[in-house]
Amino acid sequence: MPQMTKGGKFIFGRSRVGADGVIQLPQQAVEEYQIAAEGKVYLFTGSKVTGGFCVTRKGLLMPSKLGHILLETPQLLSYAAAPGHFIPYKGRAYGWTSVSASGQITLTRDMMSFLKIWPGMRLLAIRSSDIAFTMGAKGPLVEKAESFEGDIPEF
Repeated sequence: MPQMTKGGKFIFGRSRVGADGVIQLPQQAVEEYQIAAEGKVYLFTGSKVTGGFCVTRKGLLMPSKLGHILLETPQLLSYAAAPGHFIPYKGRAYGWTSVSASGQITLTRDMMSFLKIWPGMRLLAIRSSDIAFTMGAKGPLVEKAESFEGDIPEF
């Protein structure tokens, strides 16, 4: 499902948070962002409106205009911070976790609590930029998806 409205945000689909914290990222997003290429992904808190979290990888973030985030948080750059530990930086929090070749990530209970998501919740995968995509948990886009009459792929 490309867009819910003409000129609106591109939606990859929805992913349900498993009882064990496993989330299958939408295949199109996995391919577009080559998200599994490095075996690790960075997660950072979503906007106040959309919640959830954004997903990127070092190869996308480092050369971007946001690469300074990694340079100024060397424990993230080198993955020295514990997986799933979020580090505050200029209004957001950043962490990392492993990603499977098929695009699955696993969030611990602590990560879910921090991100205010829970097992069974459906997250809306939204193209945010060429650096990251968002797994949105709330807000107008999520509400619009709930009432959308077209087909939204589920992962």
